[in-house]
Parts: sequence; C-alpha cells; structure tokens
Amino acid sequence: MITPLQPGDKIAIIATARLISHEEIAAAIDILKGWGLEVEVGPTVGAQYGVFAGDDALRLQDLQQALDCPDIKAIICARGGYGTTRILDQVDFSHFQNHPKWVVGFSDITSLLCHIHSLGIESVHGIMPLLFPKGTEEALESLRRVLFGENLSYSSAPHTFNRTGIAEGQLIGGNLALLHNVSGTSSDFTTKGKILFLEDVDEYLYSIDRMMVHLDRAGKLKDLAGLIVGHFSDMKDNAIPFGKDAYEIIAEHTGKYDYPVCYGFPTGHEPDNLALVCGRRAKLEVEENGASLEYVYSV
Repeated sequence: MITPLQPGDKIAIIATARLISHEEIAAAIDILKGWGLEVEVGPTVGAQYGVFAGDDALRLQDLQQALDCPDIKAIICARGGYGTTRILDQVDFSHFQNHPKWVVGFSDITSLLCHIHSLGIESVHGIMPLLFPKGTEEALESLRRVLFGENLSYSSAPHTFNRTGIAEGQLIGGNLALLHNVSGTSSDFTTKGKILFLEDVDEYLYSIDRMMVHLDRAGKLKDLAGLIVGHFSDMKDNAIPFGKDAYEIIAEHTGKYDYPVCYGFPTGHEPDNLALVCGRRAKLEVEENGASLEYVYSV
C-alpha cells in the first residue's frame, strides 16, 4: 500500500519521454507548492537529445534516482510524447517494489504504469505538469485527492453506445497505442476480471481498428469485467474514409461480449482528464442515466 502524501513531502518532476522546458512546468510547480508539496525538478527537464528530454542514459538515470531516493515521496512525469519504452527494460524496480510510491502520468507514460501494474503496485493515470494550465479544476482536484489519500468517485454522462450493468475489478488501462505497444513485453498486462479503460489521440481510424483487433486476438477483451472508453481526440482519416469513428470501431469489437461499457468517460487528452488509480479495485455502474465509478475500499 502506498503511503498518501502529506504537506511538506518532496515530489519529483521528471521527463521520461519528449523534451520539455522549465518554463512549461512553471505553472504546475506553483500549483503543487500550493498543495503544500516541495518540488524537485529532475535534470531531464530542460535537456534535449533530438526530440527526447535528454538521451536514454539521462532519462533512465533520472527515473532510477527518483524511484530509489527515499526523500522523494511521489514522481510526476512532466509530459508524454514518445520515449518511455526505450528505457523501461533497463530500470531496476527492486527498491521501488519494497518502498512503493506514487508514479503519475498518462499517454506515453502508460507503458510505465503497465509495468508498475505487473509488479502489483498501484499508480496514477492523470494529468501531467505540461497540461496543468489547461486542465479543469476537476482534473487537478482529482489528482490532488488521489495523491493525498482522499476518497474519490466519478460520474459520466449517458451515451448512446453505453451498455448497462455493474462491474467490479481492478482498474487498468491508458493509451490504446501504448497498451498495444507493450503487448508481449515485460510490461504486458492481464485483463481477465478487470475494468479496462482506453483513450487515445492523433491516430488514424484504421490504426484504432487495427489495435482493437490486436487486443481482441490477444484475448484482452473477452474476459473483462467492464470497459471504460475515454477521450479519443483529434482522430485522423484517409482520403477514402474508414467509415466508422473511434467509438463505433470500439463498439464493433466489443459488441460480442456482455460486460458493461461506458463511453465518453473524462479521461485522456482533453482538459477534463480525471485521475484514475491503476491497480485499485473499483466498481463501475452503467445505467440509462449515466455511469459511475468508485473504489471499492476507502484509502
């Protein structure tokens, strides 16, 4: 069990993927300090190696140090993009397994969250410092509540594609492209009896279809307890249209199963990106008037 944060705790902001400047996280630092936290910024912030926040060695070193340092009580990844999977197999998680702490991120950071889930440790899929200025008050407050161990529940508006029902199981998921990317690796995840959530951005619709076909062929859709479909933002199409949007594609590939499904849940690449605790047991209720998600036990 991860110890909730307390005022005065030190947290680290690091960049495991795309480059980011100090100026781009300045607003987030102010917000985090406003929560009573001490913020340490890793050397990857402000570093550059091509499109990355420093070369693989620097990003690995920054992540490893943050995982191992006993003074650092939580790690918040500065942004996504691409690059986290390049260093994952070189990370030593042994100290982290004995002394777990919150690791926060989404998008490209999904691969790290999946790897942490494979170790039996919770993590947070939530808004990152780059996007703090654009995030809704609800998104930021949900992250604060999770980090500080406060109870939290979520609701979602009704959607035409919703499939009603009640599901209970561990919550796991994130960016569809990264879930597809880690399949068959040491960061892979099992979905049987779990509530899976999906989101994505800037993908071609045929690619969404291809990744959903892969998840289904890999057996990751058939034994779910439930499915949550978040934001699929800025989808692209070819000159000859694919013929379905992202939600229609997902509905097609999950239509043969009977677990509850919630569409339009506020998670993903939009300002309203609510913090979700990966690995925590949750209860999903999908009704005609909308959906709700809550954790089964109090923190």
